[in-house]
Amino acid sequence: MSRLKAKDTSVRLISLALLLLGWAGLAFLIDDTQVLPGPIVVAGLIASEAVNGPLFQHMGATLLRVLAAFTLAMSYGLVFGLVMGRAKKVDRWLDPWLVIFLNLPALVTIVLCYLWIGLTEVAAVLAVAINKIPMVTTMIREGARALDPELDDMAQIYRMPLGARARHVLLPQLSPQIAASARTGTALIWKIVLVVEFLGRSNGIGFQIHLYFQLFDVPMVLAYSLAFVMVMLLIELVILQPWEVRANRWRRG
Repeated sequence: MSRLKAKDTSVRLISLALLLLGWAGLAFLIDDTQVLPGPIVVAGLIASEAVNGPLFQHMGATLLRVLAAFTLAMSYGLVFGLVMGRAKKVDRWLDPWLVIFLNLPALVTIVLCYLWIGLTEVAAVLAVAINKIPMVTTMIREGARALDPELDDMAQIYRMPLGARARHVLLPQLSPQIAASARTGTALIWKIVLVVEFLGRSNGIGFQIHLYFQLFDVPMVLAYSLAFVMVMLLIELVILQPWEVRANRWRRG
């Protein structure tokens, strides 16, 4: 198993190295840093913004928005999905709503929230959460439909309290869906947060991208974009992927 993991890590690193080499080669051929700067140039800008610039300030603002929207989306999505998966009548009534919100463009939601609520932090976070809740609801609903009825019967026989039933019967069975929706949701949420900041906030990575877009500064756009991508990839590798593996382990056991 350790050899397979080492081999997998090696392949990933080689693939990443080839991507960077391809980027560097293309930048060399274009030979214009204002059109496509190379990896070394962008890395230098990231380091400069981290040491002397406002990179961490804007990154912190974006991460807080991601966390707030993630918490709202997972909380409401878990409740809605569980109710719809367990109650057929509720599912029948709410399914058309779910389909509509699943297909509602993120840009429309963002613009409407800003128009109705104003250019506020509440509108920004709410717009992101509304875009994510339907996806979480759908994944949790499918997991709730597949719950083992024998475990439900056991909980009823032993008259388990609602809290204990949720903790020991429902959540362990739903943990793979929760982990998967959290992982996919994070990838979606941070992208939408950047759009929200681009359109109507005065700080954050999206705001900085908007600023340098107006200045036609491609190197700085790439620097701020890739800096945040690296942070989100770190969260994915260190937190979300191990969580999903542990959540699915009981099924393999």
